[in-house]
Amino acid sequence: MERAEKREFVTEMNEVFKASGSVVVAHYAGVTVAQMNDFRSKMRAAGGTVRVAKNRLAKIALQGTESEGMTDLFKGQTLIAFSEDPVTAPKVVMDFAKTNDKLVVLGGAMGATTLNAEGVKSLATLPSLDELRAKLLGLINAPATRVATVVAAPASQLARVFSAYAKKDEAA
Repeated sequence: MERAEKREFVTEMNEVFKASGSVVVAHYAGVTVAQMNDFRSKMRAAGGTVRVAKNRLAKIALQGTESEGMTDLFKGQTLIAFSEDPVTAPKVVMDFAKTNDKLVVLGGAMGATTLNAEGVKSLATLPSLDELRAKLLGLINAPATRVATVVAAPASQLARVFSAYAKKDEAA
């Protein structure tokens, strides 16, 4: 890489570290190209990105961001997975790591909080933002449905009673 390319890469990664909801750092030594392409496509489909970066450049890009505490994770062959949704990147990385033992999660960051490997695993078990929104809407909608059922119940019971009397009169 030339100096201009390095400078451009550092500024781009700096913006990524500032804007991302979560960042995961992992070793990828031994992962084949086909597996890496599969991993990247899964991450892209989920709304995240995977980058392989020089450790020195990644450390420079971390300076001045909230995630600066994870600079010590950049040793060896590392990749960076990030997403705007704080749960997406850890979830996809942990799913891929289950099927591929060559991918070793080192840690990551969520805003100013630096995470170790266990922190990334626990973050991966949380529901995504869309799932949380759906649950919240379900909780908000449930009482209204129950109220409508309770209000409609006496009227429907009354209708059944009239229907039963009408059938009884017809039979007699």
